[in-house]
Amino acid sequence: MVATNAHVVSVPLADDQLESLVIVVPGAPQGAIRKAAKVAADPNTDLALLRLDGEPLPALSLAEGSFVAEGRSIAFTGFPIGSALGLTPVTHRGIVAAVTPIGIPQANSRQLNPALIRRLAGDSFRVYQLDATAYPGNSGSPVFDPDSGEVLGIVNMVFVKGTKENALSAPSGITYAIPVSHLRALLPDVR
Repeated sequence: MVATNAHVVSVPLADDQLESLVIVVPGAPQGAIRKAAKVAADPNTDLALLRLDGEPLPALSLAEGSFVAEGRSIAFTGFPIGSALGLTPVTHRGIVAAVTPIGIPQANSRQLNPALIRRLAGDSFRVYQLDATAYPGNSGSPVFDPDSGEVLGIVNMVFVKGTKENALSAPSGITYAIPVSHLRALLPDVR
């Protein structure tokens, strides 16, 4: 199985148009393409689990516990801007800067909505704020301990200043990740 963000696989596929969800496994012969099926998704935590056809891939260990401490070193590997840079894995390093409610504070009250107010006011769903820069294509990347390799979370989104194009031209350097405890909660449904 492979974990990713629910928003990465949220568009329904049209069976009548012969669409399929596939995963490209870099480094495999001819960049092996493997069919995948979504077996679980939780839009509230933006997590999804995919089951791949074929032989299992090497597994990553999932860290125990609810949250890691602020200041903890992290790394994440993904395929930033994959459509332009290709399928070359790229690793970024940083730290967990904060454990914060999911939701980016807005500049003025006109930008608030009820869902954002609930997320900012509540303590029920907290995420990691990382001081590492992620780009489009990093969504769903594993956030891991650079020494042990244990997965600590999953890259979810970046703080964008201005328009979405600014994520590329003027990145904020602030990335958010879903703690691995939410992935652990999704796993029993599909084992």
